[in-house]
Amino acid sequence: MRTGDQVVQDLPWRWRVQGKIFLIGGLGYMFDAWDVALNGFLTPLVGTEFGLSAGGKGLVATANLIGMAVGAVAWGTVADRIGRKRAFSITLLLFAFFSVLAALSPNIEVFLALRFLAGVGLGGCIPVDYAIVSEFSPRRQRGRVLSAMDGWWPIGTTLAGASATLLLPVSGNWRWMLVLMILPALLLFWARRGVPESPLYLVRKGREAEARLVINDLVARTGAKPEPYRIPPPVVEDTRGRGLFAAVDQLRRVWTFNPRITGVAWALFVSVMLVYYAALSWMPSILRAQGFGEIAAFGSTTLMNALGVLGVAIAILLVDRVGRKRIIAVAGPLTAITLVIFSLVLGSAGAAVAAIAAFGLFSLVVIPVMYAYVSELYPTELRASGFGWASSASRAVTGFAPLLFGSVLWPVLGLPLTFALLGVLVVAAVLFMLFAAPETRGRELDRITTEAEPAAPVLEVNP
Repeated sequence: MRTGDQVVQDLPWRWRVQGKIFLIGGLGYMFDAWDVALNGFLTPLVGTEFGLSAGGKGLVATANLIGMAVGAVAWGTVADRIGRKRAFSITLLLFAFFSVLAALSPNIEVFLALRFLAGVGLGGCIPVDYAIVSEFSPRRQRGRVLSAMDGWWPIGTTLAGASATLLLPVSGNWRWMLVLMILPALLLFWARRGVPESPLYLVRKGREAEARLVINDLVARTGAKPEPYRIPPPVVEDTRGRGLFAAVDQLRRVWTFNPRITGVAWALFVSVMLVYYAALSWMPSILRAQGFGEIAAFGSTTLMNALGVLGVAIAILLVDRVGRKRIIAVAGPLTAITLVIFSLVLGSAGAAVAAIAAFGLFSLVVIPVMYAYVSELYPTELRASGFGWASSASRAVTGFAPLLFGSVLWPVLGLPLTFALLGVLVVAAVLFMLFAAPETRGRELDRITTEAEPAAPVLEVNP
């Protein structure tokens, strides 16, 4: 007799069932993208209003990204300890609250503190959203579904760029850029209240009655043939950490589970996201320094973000056909190479914009596949924490990247060498992944690291 989690992972895909979870989870991810991309537009505007140096401008993005690093760890731990549903609902509410206050900041110190706190709230969106969406998704479509989650990223970054460009002539423009995100974030918070708890989480926790209610409802609403199934005994967890020590205890468990897999996850996240965030945070400033007008610089960065939609589409088409590892191995280095080319052709506006567009395309091929891959590598009881700690590691490193980029790397090394060094890190992480971690295509969650099994056939998604 099969287990309840196996039944869930073999259900047919239905947009009105699993698709609803995908849409609600993805919209939260969109706000993460919007807020991160907004850092690039806030940096020159806030810097001008408060008279900041280049290093001070770097703090605008750093404060927010470090807050997200803290949030990814905290909320990943909460989601694995007390459930996805609670964490799923609260993260956006905290983000909206502190974003409103940040828009009212009287000085740079208050602004940085509030952007940090907004980041703590929003930082939980990616690990929690990916955990809950992956656990509701059928395994045959899971790669495409999780890669499609990143389709919300270019939507969010494009909205950030479009709103920033449109609000540029308005007095107090950067304050209105923050306020604009609040209402849709609150509406999404309300929508998330109706999302059920993850059935895989309930199964692993041994909450049989609740698990059967959710599983039976999914079977009925997807039109699958009912079958008897069993709920296995709960996974015995070492949860000695409490309060502030819970996150540290989850970190210990994440590394104890499989050091090679965690090493691969961290290496991929840190190297790929370091390249991405360095460009995203400083692209408007780089273009302005090269002589682009403010609107042209903002518009070119918006184009870079918009091309990411095509990148996500390519990832969705390929992820279940060629596998996660091959896509990451090719698209990751190409992302860094396009930035090197961009830095070499900055004298030609047309060539520079084309290179920016290529960067936007390749970066949003590798990132969605990387997110899908890492979320699949961990068992349910560690999925949000494993993803959260990898995300936090990248946020912590990339949080200081805008500061170092503007005050040390760009002025001292120059753009070509800076981007080339970042590319070397990506290549090293890719090589580590190829030899140290398994392919996850078509495998059942919670059985990824067991003895190799044949990949499930790829089936078409039914409406």
